[in-house]
Amino acid sequence: MIMKLTIQQQSFVNNLLQWNDEANNRQMPWKGEKDPYKIWLSEIILQQTRVDQGLGYYNRFIAAFSNIQQLANASETTVFKLWEGLGYYTRCKNLIATAKYIANELNGKFPNKYEEILQLKGVGPYTAAAVGSFAFNLPYAVVDGNVFRVLARYFGIATAIDSNEGKLFFTLLANKLLDKKQPGIHNQALMDFGAVICKPQLPHCNSCVLKAKCKAHAESRISQLPVKEKRIIKKTRWFYYLVIEYEGRQYVRLRGPKDIWENLYEFVLIENKKELPLEKFKEIEIVKALFGKTSYKITQISPLYKQHLTHQIIYGQFINIDTSKPFAVNGYKALSQIEISTLPFPKFITAYLKDKNVSLNLF
Repeated sequence: MIMKLTIQQQSFVNNLLQWNDEANNRQMPWKGEKDPYKIWLSEIILQQTRVDQGLGYYNRFIAAFSNIQQLANASETTVFKLWEGLGYYTRCKNLIATAKYIANELNGKFPNKYEEILQLKGVGPYTAAAVGSFAFNLPYAVVDGNVFRVLARYFGIATAIDSNEGKLFFTLLANKLLDKKQPGIHNQALMDFGAVICKPQLPHCNSCVLKAKCKAHAESRISQLPVKEKRIIKKTRWFYYLVIEYEGRQYVRLRGPKDIWENLYEFVLIENKKELPLEKFKEIEIVKALFGKTSYKITQISPLYKQHLTHQIIYGQFINIDTSKPFAVNGYKALSQIEISTLPFPKFITAYLKDKNVSLNLF
């Protein structure tokens, strides 16, 4: 059953598509792409990532793996190294799993039905709709932050976009508005419009083709919409990385599951509930227990590093240490600088590696 659009809704669709034909100059390498692999790859990279940040990663992935079979055949360390710095590493884990599944179980053929696309690891309704509409012209609306914002403002909707009620309401509305004859073009136009015209801050209302019937503009509520109800409370963690070196080799390990940065590498970690007094490093009980009777020399202590994650704030520092004999702690391996340079590390550590010559004088 096709629901008839109201005058305001039909005006929205007509003006949006006219803007897309006449004024949408937003350029992206995956725009207009029909290869489901490239579309899927771009969508996974852009989950919780700005386009300008994800663009370089997309280009590097396509250069390294031109098709899903090549991605499936690559070592996980190679793929994670290419993903390094992009964050939300579960996306990379799911990317690898899905590539292997399609290559090995589906003979390299990407599924072309919405329900089958939705079953892929790391793929939710948004990504399934994007791949389905862009690659296969399936009539499913893409509902991302840009779409929430445009619809909330234009129709004056105060329902919270992060509530279950809001997610359902906006999804139903977006699907009602969707031009079923050209869903891919409609979806891209709406996302582009939110990105370049109806922006979160300082939207271009004066040049907006939807302004005449936009309720938020008429009621001076642009800054108030869309509404969010949930406030994220972030947990604070303190990470102290000991860069322990013996005969030119440093100790690293692969982080385990069920925590941040899974499948990435790290130096010897001391995690504490609060800041440690590094000026008394050798007197700290956890340090004493770690080194025992092994003699060592602190050569450098980094400034404080900080990284914001979705639900956590990570603080910490790096302590460079030379030891008099091999360091024995379960899970850590002594590797050369060349070996370490090939491993994927979290952004918190790569930031240190880029400016590791900067140090504090605490002694």
